[in-house]
Amino acid sequence: MEYCLLVDYYRKLEETSLKTEKTRIVSELLVLTPREDIEVIAQLVMGRAFPLWSEEVIGIASNLMIKAISKADGVREDEIIAKWKDCGDLGTVAEEFAKKKSQRLLFQKALPVSKVYSNLQKIAGLEGRRSQEKKLVLIAELLSLASPGDARFIVRTVLSDLRVGVAEGIMRDAIAKAYFADVYWKSTLFQKNGKKKRFETLLSTMKGKTIIAEDKIMDALRSGDGEIIESFEKENTIIVKDLEGIKKTSSFFQKNIGAEYVFVDDADIGNNLKKSIVNTVEEAYEIANDYGIVAKLALDAGEKGLSGLKMNVMRPIKVMLARKVETIAEAFSVVGTPAALEYKYDGFRMQIHKKGDDIRIYTRRLENVTDQFPDVVSYVRDGISAKECIVEGETVGLDTVTGNYLAFQKISKRIRRKYDIKKTASEIPVVVNLFDISYLDGKMLLKMPFLQRRSSLRSIVKEIPNKLVVAKQKITDDVKVADKFYAESLSAGNEGLMFKNLEAPYKPGSRVGHMIKLKPIMETLDLVIVGAEWGKGKRSGWLSSFVLACRDEETGNFLTIGKMGTGIKEKSDTGVSFDDMTKALSDHILREKKNAVDIAPFLVVEVAYEEIQKSSNYSSGYALRFPRLTKVRDDRGVDEVDCLSRVEELFGCQRMRG
Repeated sequence: MEYCLLVDYYRKLEETSLKTEKTRIVSELLVLTPREDIEVIAQLVMGRAFPLWSEEVIGIASNLMIKAISKADGVREDEIIAKWKDCGDLGTVAEEFAKKKSQRLLFQKALPVSKVYSNLQKIAGLEGRRSQEKKLVLIAELLSLASPGDARFIVRTVLSDLRVGVAEGIMRDAIAKAYFADVYWKSTLFQKNGKKKRFETLLSTMKGKTIIAEDKIMDALRSGDGEIIESFEKENTIIVKDLEGIKKTSSFFQKNIGAEYVFVDDADIGNNLKKSIVNTVEEAYEIANDYGIVAKLALDAGEKGLSGLKMNVMRPIKVMLARKVETIAEAFSVVGTPAALEYKYDGFRMQIHKKGDDIRIYTRRLENVTDQFPDVVSYVRDGISAKECIVEGETVGLDTVTGNYLAFQKISKRIRRKYDIKKTASEIPVVVNLFDISYLDGKMLLKMPFLQRRSSLRSIVKEIPNKLVVAKQKITDDVKVADKFYAESLSAGNEGLMFKNLEAPYKPGSRVGHMIKLKPIMETLDLVIVGAEWGKGKRSGWLSSFVLACRDEETGNFLTIGKMGTGIKEKSDTGVSFDDMTKALSDHILREKKNAVDIAPFLVVEVAYEEIQKSSNYSSGYALRFPRLTKVRDDRGVDEVDCLSRVEELFGCQRMRG
């Protein structure tokens, strides 16, 4: 597949903000994509080179990209920087300078997607001495081979700043639309589309299609425009069935062996059929954690292939997330009674994979931190009897003097540690509190009720006090018992309580209503930093006034919601400092304009605030009043920041409280 074709679709996606239209565009692209390129295209259109579980990272900063553009186009770096500050996008800068280098067009051949992806893989694989120079050569090579339009999106892809608004929700729906039947029902078919009813437009464009149709809907269609229906029935293969026959039909779940359309009479039936297709795609993604694999499997094997997908030990899945509530009574009302109550620890999530003697540890953002926690590897080897498993727990730092748990910020130092690991492990020992299991000795447990999963977990764990334990739990429907357990958890130095529905399945990546967290402190938001300003006076040389953003769950776009300047210290020994923040963020600056910078979404922070207000100053439509930093969340990825829907929910609750 030629890269310029992908670029055409990038441009189409840029031109619309409608989620349904983006879904249609991506679906059309998938249909056009050759089988051998499906996995790559599914990643690239989402702005990624690799799936979330992959340990491969491109990791190119703006300063190296400036050098690559300079090398490819023979332009001075200061000219590139000036243009960048003016337009704010290095992709556009690359496109403009490429246009001026017109001689390249005389002998230019089409750039294949495979070449772009090959170079991205090579860049990600380079480490050590002279790796930056080699990366520079690989990027410059792509830019030299690219057309001006190609260059724009190559730069953005390398910088992880594609900005076409395609996230997991749109990709899921696009796969369903590309490889499975479109479902229509009477009310949608007979809707007016201008002066015509939708079916008149739809049917007049159909030729050579296979349609499974309920007998009732065919009777209704035949009572319409006779000429259109006659042509429709003549030029297509219509399989007429009663409702029960349609419900038993599974072949329409795959276009290339079944039907391309399904027509039913009842709206609820139609909606349920459509949801079942989307759910099949979503459940496959929960297992694979890779829409490239899902798209290719949907093309090759349809519903049967996706339903037969198995989990892969050593390939991390997204963790299940909890909703927040404010009272014990509210928690019980959401999860049901009786419920399982567990301590909510102030640590970080560990997803631990074991396959024989091979043990790997992942954070909730799917980073491999096995090397940083040799002590935990030892605990798992000694304390878990299963041959193969995927278990989860909250890992908490332990004060060796008092025996109390340490605050998260202490243990977070171990996540980033690359040197003196054994020394740090002895200084900050940890306890792993296991609370769930999703895979055990060849069997996926995702759909197993929580109480049974907990039993399976207990059966393979030999507890090692103060090292590897099963999270403390109490099953009750009594508010007084829950309140006492809540107080016990807080007095032990924990954050609060978790409430879990006993019969609920495990839903990777979902913020579910059957798992609830209760904390006594004011509600906080997990947000990502997308901008900042260079400080003045005593803060000169440091980034400050950090621009915060929440996430649109469908498009993946980050929506600004305020600026934060408090909760950050002048000196590192008293907490997270401006210097710490500047060092963490400076390599991720995408563009500069005067003293303001745009930053690639990378660093997740937990933010407290006084209230949420409506505001037209920020793209979310809301603003945080007096936001302040409470924690840097090294353990969380940008896809886990709170979504706009959560902000809206909190705003609504705030108004109800008066």
